[in-house]
Amino acid sequence: MILSSIFKSSTTTTTTSSLIRSSNLIYRSLSTLNLVNSQSQPSSSSSSSFTPSTLSSSSSSSSFSIYRRLYSSTPTPIIDYTKIIPKEGNIPTSILEKRGRSLHNRIDHPLSVIKKKIHYHFKEIVEADGKTITRFNFYDNFDSKVTSKQNFDDLLFPNDHIGRSPNDTYYFDENTLLRTHTSAHQMELLLKKNPKDTAFLVTGDVYRRDTIDSVHYPVFHQMEGVQTFTLPNSSETPFKFNPNNDYYNDGQYAMDSNIQFVEKHLKSTLESMIRSVIGTNLEVRWIDAYFPFTAPSWEMEILFQGRWLEVLGCGVVHPGILNAAGRSDEYAWAFGIGLERLAMILFDIPDIRLFWTEDDRFHRQFKGVDKKPEEITNIDISKTRFQPYSKFPSCFKDITFWLPQQKDLFHENHLYEFLRGEAGDLIEDVQLIDTFVHPKTGLTSQCYRINYRSMERNLTNEEIDLQMSNIRSKIENKLNIKLR
Repeated sequence: MILSSIFKSSTTTTTTSSLIRSSNLIYRSLSTLNLVNSQSQPSSSSSSSFTPSTLSSSSSSSSFSIYRRLYSSTPTPIIDYTKIIPKEGNIPTSILEKRGRSLHNRIDHPLSVIKKKIHYHFKEIVEADGKTITRFNFYDNFDSKVTSKQNFDDLLFPNDHIGRSPNDTYYFDENTLLRTHTSAHQMELLLKKNPKDTAFLVTGDVYRRDTIDSVHYPVFHQMEGVQTFTLPNSSETPFKFNPNNDYYNDGQYAMDSNIQFVEKHLKSTLESMIRSVIGTNLEVRWIDAYFPFTAPSWEMEILFQGRWLEVLGCGVVHPGILNAAGRSDEYAWAFGIGLERLAMILFDIPDIRLFWTEDDRFHRQFKGVDKKPEEITNIDISKTRFQPYSKFPSCFKDITFWLPQQKDLFHENHLYEFLRGEAGDLIEDVQLIDTFVHPKTGLTSQCYRINYRSMERNLTNEEIDLQMSNIRSKIENKLNIKLR
């Protein structure tokens, strides 16, 4: 769901899953947007087989991957992150205030429109035999406060996975956190063994500490889909769960006829869904990937306005998860998709902050799109495009400081968190524009450019100067840095 872009420029054919696991960078994508130049050799969109994943730069056409940065940009040594979670938590008030807003359930909100568009597609799925109908169950109101077990352990995240880091995840305490993906509810639903939950979608707000720009926000909305199957064992390789097996790299497991059936079913289902949401004249390709909770795994890319865009991640649910849920005799697939991602593409929404605005000039553009909000109906979004109501001028200010000698005392996400807490959504983006290492002391200096632009009104230079003065008066104590 994420790091295809990082490895697409590699000129050496490598096993992707082992590379990504050892680098400890992978995490679930399913949110907002970022364009990265990349070149890749895609898997065939019509193939139903899986081979050990390799990526190369042999493709001659330019490719772009849209992914959410779900890993620290600063190299981090492999450590047990469960040992460094702050006992008192690390969630600022500005984030807690976002809880309960439920934008995905707000009538006429673009996220709600996208959600219902997908719900309509999954309301009834006619299977390949033309007779069997699968009805998905929809969940929209799970609490965003979950345990570390739900968010990580149940999904096979190792303790040294970067996603557990308090630099990336919001913790209430050592054992509870704000979910980083709606997959946190997967085990809960699988354990019920409710006949209605052989297929389900879970939608909700998820939280991750991240950079500040027009396509990243610490709160976003995600939809998780799961479908389970009871299939007969293949006569050649009868399947039995082995806790010591490395399913991420087991070619025999990946080539099992039942795994290939689930792969083919997953890909055809998702291709049908994305075409129903975006449009039928759509070119799709699949990229091999790695995620802790699925094996094998893929990312879907679509050719949109001349560019390849990664829109979702998916895979065959790891046998270890099904075994823990008491479903060792079953198979399943899962996918995850970010609602902001689709909404920004489909409605031409240029800035992710707009989803949180209360400005009626934004919301009235989507009124009446969902004609029957109380029903799961098909919604025509073909004529709905966001029309900018104004473009206020930006104002930038630079701030320069020395980093502490002990490098792990500062992380860029701490800076973004602090600035969001002080200036809120008045900041459009923050960019590192200069790094300097003093030749004698060895200390590192960094200069960040803070671009201010309100989505709703004009900001004066005097107002921003006052804001910067307030930031400068607090930043040293908050971030263990020294202003220059």
